[in-house]
Amino acid sequence: MDIAGMSMALSQVNLQTDIGVALLSKSMDMNETLGAGMVNMIEASAMEQSVTPHIGGNIDLYV
Repeated sequence: MDIAGMSMALSQVNLQTDIGVALLSKSMDMNETLGAGMVNMIEASAMEQSVTPHIGGNIDLYV
C-alpha cells in the first residue's frame, strides 16, 4: 500500500473515532439529564408522601 492510501485510511479511521466519541458524549449528556429528571421526580414523590402519608398506603379489595 502506498503512503497516500495509508494516510487516507488513517484519516478515515480518525474521523470515525472522533464521530463515535462525539456521539457517546452526547448520549452521556442526555442520560445525565434524564437521570437528574428521575431524581427530581422521586424527590417530588417523597415530598408528596411526607405531606399526605395516608394516601396510597392502603388498597381496598372486594372479592
